[in-house]
Amino acid sequence: MTGPDIRTPAADLIRCPWATSAPDYIAYHDDEWGREVRGDDRVFERMTLEAFQSGLSWLVILRKRENFRRAFAGFSLTEVAAFTDADVERLLGDAGIVRNRAKIETAISNARVALEVPEGLSELVWRYADAGAPVPKAIGDVPAQTPGSKALAKDLKSRGFRFVGPTTAYALMQAIGLVNDHLADCWVRTARP
Repeated sequence: MTGPDIRTPAADLIRCPWATSAPDYIAYHDDEWGREVRGDDRVFERMTLEAFQSGLSWLVILRKRENFRRAFAGFSLTEVAAFTDADVERLLGDAGIVRNRAKIETAISNARVALEVPEGLSELVWRYADAGAPVPKAIGDVPAQTPGSKALAKDLKSRGFRFVGPTTAYALMQAIGLVNDHLADCWVRTARP
């Protein structure tokens, strides 16, 4: 083991250190983070939430996720793309989500752009899967961005997507399983086939 022995008393499972401070983090880490997510609406949801997280704690987004789903029509690309200025104002008044005009307008714009991607958003993003990434042994081994995330961000930006810099793109890649950044001794990594 490379770092402190991070264990939960109930399950006695070793987890990535970032995931141990709150039950919401533990559930997200154990059940979602790094697991394969496909489908245009599902990838759009994760892309949108990663953009909203920028500058905030991921825990804030996790705790508001159901509110985001309700506010953004379940992250249906076609429905969000049809949002109007009235919807922007509605969202700005919704205390259940992060009320940031630029991020709200970006989500709507990104939905419209995603509908124009010939192969679909999910297929586009999954082109950048990195199965050969090194296995991190300690949290310091996990990069904030990679050549793959830089390439994904560049591709997305060239198509008109916003709030998709290399760091946000890498967080998306981690979240939907394009890379597996669970530490070497994390139970999720060791439990995977």
